Amino acid sequence: MPLGETLRLALASLAAHKLRSLLTLVGLIVAVSSLILVMTLVQGANGYVEQKLANLGTNVFEVSKTPAVITNYEEFTAALRHRDLTHEDWRAVAAACRQCRAVGAAARTFGRVRGAGRSLADIQLHGESAEIADITTLDLAAGRYFNETEDRRASHVVILGHRLAREFFPSGDPLQGTVRIAGEEFRVIAVAEEIGSILGRDQDSFVIVPLGIFEKLYGRRHSLTLKVQAFSQAALNPAIEEVRALLRTRRQLAHDAADDFYVTTAESYLQVWKRITTVFFAVFVLISSIASIVGGIVITNIMLVSVTERTKEIGIRRSVGARRGDILGQFLLEAVAQSLVGGLLGVALGFVLALLVAQLTPFPAEVRIWVALAGLALALLVGVVFGLYPAVQAARLDPVAALRAG
Repeated sequence: MPLGETLRLALASLAAHKLRSLLTLVGLIVAVSSLILVMTLVQGANGYVEQKLANLGTNVFEVSKTPAVITNYEEFTAALRHRDLTHEDWRAVAAACRQCRAVGAAARTFGRVRGAGRSLADIQLHGESAEIADITTLDLAAGRYFNETEDRRASHVVILGHRLAREFFPSGDPLQGTVRIAGEEFRVIAVAEEIGSILGRDQDSFVIVPLGIFEKLYGRRHSLTLKVQAFSQAALNPAIEEVRALLRTRRQLAHDAADDFYVTTAESYLQVWKRITTVFFAVFVLISSIASIVGGIVITNIMLVSVTERTKEIGIRRSVGARRGDILGQFLLEAVAQSLVGGLLGVALGFVLALLVAQLTPFPAEVRIWVALAGLALALLVGVVFGLYPAVQAARLDPVAALRAG
């Protein structure tokens, strides 16, 4: 029998039992839709992280006392006992590093910011040296970065995050206004471009002031974070090694001792994210696998019922010349067609759910064709694996016995 005719008969059989076919496919639909959902969300999150979370720049790295991303609590608590990175460390690196284009320093705390009759708590307060203007990837919507003179003189100037500018100056020009931090008045000289949220966490609630005034208000009893820009992406690793050697020498670490500071690059953030998404993906793949097995078992059972119901049909076809391979092909193709219908429904449902999640939550989604093909490949695999046994059973029926049974 031609393949097209066999496929027509298979689809006709499914259409004849619509409700049964739909109920049969529930497990497979769940399996494929969950796979599509997680793959779409993971792809979207990966692209989002690459654009925003790892916004250090390809030739920029940070050196800090503690890990920039906490993945091990014991390691973090041990790092708290490390020596602080000081102004002397910063100046020494800036003076001696030959692979470094610029070396800046920053400190951070949280506090309250007041402006235009409003007061906002838990705002990120950044103190940064003037050198960071040449290093940072932060874009300004308006205004300018503070200069070295303002930093050295501890000038009361501030760069507002986009949300704070919107909250404090909803209708006026922020560059004509002032805000109060730690009881001191600051003149707004710039507003940052809107960053948005990263996985639900607002990134626009911050202020940046010169490091000089930051330390005047909050003291120097904190560890600095060094932000270093290499001359190029190719010079990144040599610059990291040079800075490591300089700091190890200054801190008098033995040659076999571990670093008592942490170096973070954009790749460091991406590696942490990949470990998180690997676990996340593995859990959903496990769920999808279980649902696939359950759906496959249901398909096997329903196909065996179909073989029993159509015993006479099988006998007639065999008596007029159909071979075992024809019978096997018909029932296997029927199982595959059934699975592909479930796969298509699962792909559609998975994409719809992913887009709904992206619309209703801060979690991003990215629709890609290969993700849909992966879902259909899963459905095809389930159809072949779990449809083979019923198809073999149908092909093995004796034609005479099949006619008598009918």
